[in-house]
Amino acid sequence: MSFHNSSSAVDITEIEKRRMSDVRGLDIDERDRDLLQRQRELEDLDDSTKLNWEMIKKLTVCGVAFLNDAYDMFAINIVAMILGFVYYNDAEGADQNTVPKKWDTLIKIAVQIGCLLGQLVLGRLGDKVGRTTIYSASLMIAIITTIASAFSSSMVKGFNVFIVLFIWRVLLGFGIGGDYPLTATIVSEYASPKNRGKLMSAVFACQGFGNVLAPIVGIIVTACFRSSIDNDVRNLDYVWRLIIGLGCIPGVATLYWRLTMEDSKRFQLESAKAAAANADEDMQREKLLAKQHFAEDNAQEDGLLESPNTVLNVALADDKPRRAKTFGQYFSEWRHLKVLLGTSIAWFALDVAFYGINLNSAVVIDAIGFAGDLYQDKPSHFIIRNCLGNIIINILGSVPGYWITVFTIERLGRKTIQLMGFAMLTILYIVLGFAYHKILDKSVAGFIVLFTLAQLFQNFGPNVTTFVIPGEVFPTRFRSTAHGISAAAGKLGAIVAQGGFMQLKDRGGKNQFIDHLLEIFALFMLIGFFVTFWIPESKGKTLEEICDESEEYY
Repeated sequence: MSFHNSSSAVDITEIEKRRMSDVRGLDIDERDRDLLQRQRELEDLDDSTKLNWEMIKKLTVCGVAFLNDAYDMFAINIVAMILGFVYYNDAEGADQNTVPKKWDTLIKIAVQIGCLLGQLVLGRLGDKVGRTTIYSASLMIAIITTIASAFSSSMVKGFNVFIVLFIWRVLLGFGIGGDYPLTATIVSEYASPKNRGKLMSAVFACQGFGNVLAPIVGIIVTACFRSSIDNDVRNLDYVWRLIIGLGCIPGVATLYWRLTMEDSKRFQLESAKAAAANADEDMQREKLLAKQHFAEDNAQEDGLLESPNTVLNVALADDKPRRAKTFGQYFSEWRHLKVLLGTSIAWFALDVAFYGINLNSAVVIDAIGFAGDLYQDKPSHFIIRNCLGNIIINILGSVPGYWITVFTIERLGRKTIQLMGFAMLTILYIVLGFAYHKILDKSVAGFIVLFTLAQLFQNFGPNVTTFVIPGEVFPTRFRSTAHGISAAAGKLGAIVAQGGFMQLKDRGGKNQFIDHLLEIFALFMLIGFFVTFWIPESKGKTLEEICDESEEYY
């Protein structure tokens, strides 16, 4: 792949000329000079990184990606509510207008399953094939599967609309999953140490806009069909399909920019450096094998034949070439493994509570008067009011939390914000858990305040930093893979919350087990707090300084 020739790009030729004389003058092995030269080129990149049109374009693409992903993930909550009216309007009693729990869980958990797989697979391919190639592929997968999801319908007996929707949303999640590690690595590798955390946080904060956009679209589409819905509830079938289908518009709008993006010079240089190191060993082996064959021919004439590997092994021991460490070799060392475990466990713990706290959304929506009556209200009225309630909840604490992090992360540091967030969430969940029913009985307003604070410190805390930190603390050649593993651990936490805890909340009666779930979430927050100490602070450091990339070679 050729180097990018934008006005912001570093002139690699000039760097080589400027540094070559210094490299040649050093008393080092000839084979190490190329590695040293490329290492110095990497160090020069951060000094030349400036915010310009190319950077703004890339940040726009990445920001829209997270807005789009959040919309696709959280729109299903509105769609599930509508599906209850469409397919269970004729049900009796408490089952009327409500999707059965097994189907509701299935369609909500589908994207999380797909995300987990996509983060692992596409994250690894991002290191192997290239960031932008896989980034474009993930968007095309998301666009196709979003459109397919909108056309889901019953196919054959036993293969109803919910199963078909589940399959398409798993595939949608696979595409969305690639956005996490690839967006993080792309922004991280293009940004300078001075604003890297701010830019990564700003991109991720667009997720908050996606959370708000989903209910806004739900309100608009429902309002457009309001009269026809009130006449025949089955017309809501158009509404949920439009809500899902419209989710492909942001992706289509930025597809061309994604397709024309090029990998960062940091990734190109690091790939070249690793290739040079590995080619050095391959070249040495070829030379030694030639010597070995020559020696074997002479030995056969003399009747003395050494073991086939003796000459090669002895020569390599005497003249060991430099080689890039593999993923397994690098993370076999505890000092590196503990960082990966720290980012993964922290993200897992956070997402258990992040998705689990939504169990209380219905309580808050009801408390602020936007729940409506599922059986007495007109379907359009019920849907619109619930969408308004969701908008209010997000604006109360979620969206502000994102942007407080954006404007403070370079001053406070990633680790400080994450520790503070986990500590505050531990305290808030302990209070909410052990006094849940007392607070609701005595002061609904007090409960709303505590719920809002919990959402605030999720985003002005670990929800943002668990995304940012894995994009900085791992070597370039493993960055996308390691970020994908960390993100996949988070999605596993989301699956545990939605597939496990959602089934427990009504144990002993409606919402009777929520207080105990909040107590469990407090324990997860405490775990997240302690594993954060395994993670280094990356504020103000170059990517090479954070993980000492010179140690990738042995």
